[in-house]
Amino acid sequence: MEAKTLFDKIWDDHVVSHIADGPDVLYIDQHYIHEVTSPQAFNGLHNRGIKVFRPEKTLAAADHNIPTINQDRQINDELSRTQVAKLAENCVRYGIELFGLNHPKNGIVHVIGPELGYTRPGMTVVCGDSHTSTHGAFGTIAFGIGTSEVEMVLATQCLLQTKPLKMRITVNGKLHEGVTSKDLIMYIISQISASGATGYFIEYAGPAIRDLSMEARMTVCNMSIEMGARGGLIAPDETTFKYLKGLPSFPGNLSPGDYFKKWGKLTSDNEAEFDRELEFNADKIKPMITYGTNPGMGIAIDDNIPAIEKIKSEASESFLKSLAYMGFKPGMKILGHPVDYVFVGSCTNGRIEDLRAFTQMVRGRKKASNITALIVPGSKMVEQQAIREGLVEILNDAGFDLRQPGCSSCLAMNEDKIPSGKYAVSTSNRNFEGRQGPGARTLLASPLTAAAAAVTGTITDPRELIC
Repeated sequence: MEAKTLFDKIWDDHVVSHIADGPDVLYIDQHYIHEVTSPQAFNGLHNRGIKVFRPEKTLAAADHNIPTINQDRQINDELSRTQVAKLAENCVRYGIELFGLNHPKNGIVHVIGPELGYTRPGMTVVCGDSHTSTHGAFGTIAFGIGTSEVEMVLATQCLLQTKPLKMRITVNGKLHEGVTSKDLIMYIISQISASGATGYFIEYAGPAIRDLSMEARMTVCNMSIEMGARGGLIAPDETTFKYLKGLPSFPGNLSPGDYFKKWGKLTSDNEAEFDRELEFNADKIKPMITYGTNPGMGIAIDDNIPAIEKIKSEASESFLKSLAYMGFKPGMKILGHPVDYVFVGSCTNGRIEDLRAFTQMVRGRKKASNITALIVPGSKMVEQQAIREGLVEILNDAGFDLRQPGCSSCLAMNEDKIPSGKYAVSTSNRNFEGRQGPGARTLLASPLTAAAAAVTGTITDPRELIC
């Protein structure tokens, strides 16, 4: 029998048919939608008089455009209000379950899917959102799709897809104290660039990956696309099963215990071949931070921005343009640079472990006077758990407020924008020009590094504050 990768096993198990010299027709197990990329897809169905083929396979949430304060009031922005209302209208029309604004299970779709048990090992998962790769942490093939493809999945529960190349990234060693999964994935991206995995689907492996919690694994898989990959996945193991067993409920009548034996077989065969193999050593990773306008422009927090001589000549113009936007210069050290905003949240770092890490760092300290902080849980369930665990009281004592769930300052589609020219240490996934607001200057980092900046008012090595 031919040795297969985990990706091959899941993909091949979901191929409905293969088009000669063309793509595969791939069956989709779980479809997530939100208010931004679904309206046009539903409009296409309406215009063609088509129903949603399997509405029970689609789950909807309002997340991108919703405010993170005063959610009991009408949304101020007219476009955002219209999109959220349209999502609710379409879900009623087509019989799709919606966890909308003010629903006790509302949240960022890539946070609520796993925490509610909709994402499970061996699945194919899609959403009209690039960070669908998050769900790969459970051993799924999960990737973002375009609006026309959203319509295709709604209509047929299938998708035309060309099988990507396969890459395995093995991370050996052990992460040091103060270094997180966010630092790990930012380090990898900095090493291979923001386009270094284009055309590939990544499997993460090795001791450092196995040591990660499920929430940390979601952070790693979430940012796979920031190096150009189609997605990323991690083979399920006891950590996965323990997480699934601990969930309060599963959709329908599913009993996870019935599936553990099957899920345990979801691993790459020893002799399986990948199109590309990379290895990294976790011992070499320090807290990371970006200095430019793509996630590949990252350095260890105590390093200098690269000198122009170290940049390839064909990339020097864009490198200098990026630094000019950020207000930085080649070769400078950004440790100690003043910061204006701190954002903790998003589908990358808006889970309870992220809030715990931030809270532990600021406990007994005070928010710096020059900092505006946006601390945003990824879901209502995360919000309620933070309240139950007493995290909110600790945050309040330190001068921070916990906002309500939503995508928030990850992207400038809602009210939580960073003003032009201001610096924001952000736990989100992208630092493109204008991503957090026109002219905003984004520095991606971990929740620990964000916490260090929040209490010092400057870019600070979090290891200096660990007691």
